[in-house]
Formats: sequence, structure tokens, C-alpha cells
Amino acid sequence: MEQLTITLPTQIATQLRTVAKNSGVKPEDFLLASLQEKLAKLDAEFIHAMRYVLRKNAELYKRLA
Repeated sequence: MEQLTITLPTQIATQLRTVAKNSGVKPEDFLLASLQEKLAKLDAEFIHAMRYVLRKNAELYKRLA
């Protein structure tokens, strides 16, 4: 696994520690899970947009082929 160091504003770091503690996990584990969720959502949104464009322009692509 790769290590990455980031600097957080004090207020965000405090919120992260509080939410992680209330969730019963370490702050780094909470942050990792949150980041994985965000990245998965971005991937899904990209795929949706790509399919939309391909569907919308299917006739054009056929004529250009």
C-alpha cells in the first residue's frame, strides 16, 4: 500500500476524528472508505455519461464508420 500525507484544516481534522470515533474506526480508515466511495461514484457517473453520448450519437457514428 502507498502512503500519502495530506494537510487538513484544523476544523476538518477535528470533524474527521469525531466522526471516525463515533463510527468506531480510525480516522485513516474512515477517510479511506469515504474516498473509495467517492471514486466509485465518479466512475459510475462517467460511465453513465459515456453511454448517454454513445447512445445519443449512435446514428452519426454509423454514418462516419
